[in-house]
Amino acid sequence: MANVLARGSTYLRWVYLLLGAALVLAFILVDSALVALIDDLNLHPVPTGILSALVVVVPPVLLGILPAVREVEGIAVESLLGVRFEERPLGPARTWPQRRRTAVWFCLHLVAGGLIGFLTTVVVGLGAVLLTAPFRDAGRYDLIDGISYHVAGRWTDLWMPATALAGLLALFLLSSALGALLAYSAPRFLGPTPAERIELLERRTATLAERNRLARELHDSVGHALSLVTIQAAAARRVLGTDPAFAETALAAMETSARAALADLDHVLGLLRDDRRPGTETAPQATLGDVARLVEATRAGGITVDVRRSGELDELPAAVSREAYRIVQEGLTNAIRHAGRPADQVEVELSISLDGTGLLLELTNPVTGPSDHSGGGRGLAGIRERVSVLQGTVEAGAAAGRWRLAVTLPVTVTTKGRQ
Repeated sequence: MANVLARGSTYLRWVYLLLGAALVLAFILVDSALVALIDDLNLHPVPTGILSALVVVVPPVLLGILPAVREVEGIAVESLLGVRFEERPLGPARTWPQRRRTAVWFCLHLVAGGLIGFLTTVVVGLGAVLLTAPFRDAGRYDLIDGISYHVAGRWTDLWMPATALAGLLALFLLSSALGALLAYSAPRFLGPTPAERIELLERRTATLAERNRLARELHDSVGHALSLVTIQAAAARRVLGTDPAFAETALAAMETSARAALADLDHVLGLLRDDRRPGTETAPQATLGDVARLVEATRAGGITVDVRRSGELDELPAAVSREAYRIVQEGLTNAIRHAGRPADQVEVELSISLDGTGLLLELTNPVTGPSDHSGGGRGLAGIRERVSVLQGTVEAGAAAGRWRLAVTLPVTVTTKGRQ
């Protein structure tokens, strides 16, 4: 008992119930006026009783089914009853089952709050009288109509303040018990049902998957651009005094790469912003049709890239074409980082072919000597993730002084163009 009184949750639960009592008082004031109007109609007692009952019951139910009530009650329940819902923050009621459960909860809140509010009024009002009774002159005093108490002016009068304290104690114990019962029931009325939990988990999973995809996009795009800028800056510095024309070309390529990286960064951050409005236009994602621009940017850093294409690449499904572009981009980035030799000595061979077996992407580059970027990264892991989603295969490894990356993506090509 002492522990119950010492816990702050006991008084927070009491406050939550008093909020329900305040709402009950507001409904009583409105209902009294409406019932008075019904009495003035001088109807038969039966319809009068039915209308009066409807006046009492319907307004709380109508208010309880409002979508915002679930959100408001959720905030109050979390703050005062200490309940933690699986759906956080608890949003408005979106479906009629949620509205019905919220209406039932709202009525329970009113009933429990009305009871505690009434008892609080009685206990506090009568308790104040009984606590001060021993300090009054001896005699009989009226407590309420028909009930009186006697002050003897002796120690026997101590039963009155003791009764007041006992009543206050019982009030808080009852408030704590009712609050605990409501806290136990709140997730069942306000929280998501098992079906809603599954839907919520699916939405969270989809959100995490999308954010993971965007993280890969950002890694591939910005990482490739920074690698190019690093190589181009090193090349420009080496030939700045002997070949100003090449240095100028490298600087222009750096500017182009940086602008492209900033555009991709703005695109991805725009998708990640929570306040992005549905339907907001975003920059189109690159496909295999943009590989030529990617290759030219790589060549501008002094790297030799030999490209071979075969098949009707324009007929690839858009999703496959986008992922294939990112795979090629990451492959070129790895070639730039890990070739282990000056940029003008790096020769990369890129093959993109489409036939009846699917789309084959093959990229080879030399790996002799130490790499300027020997640290680990998520490049190859990101490629494997993309290929896994498309149910393809990846082969990567070094042989005879060259690094080979081969990706096969199963795809059915139609003559209708991209899907």
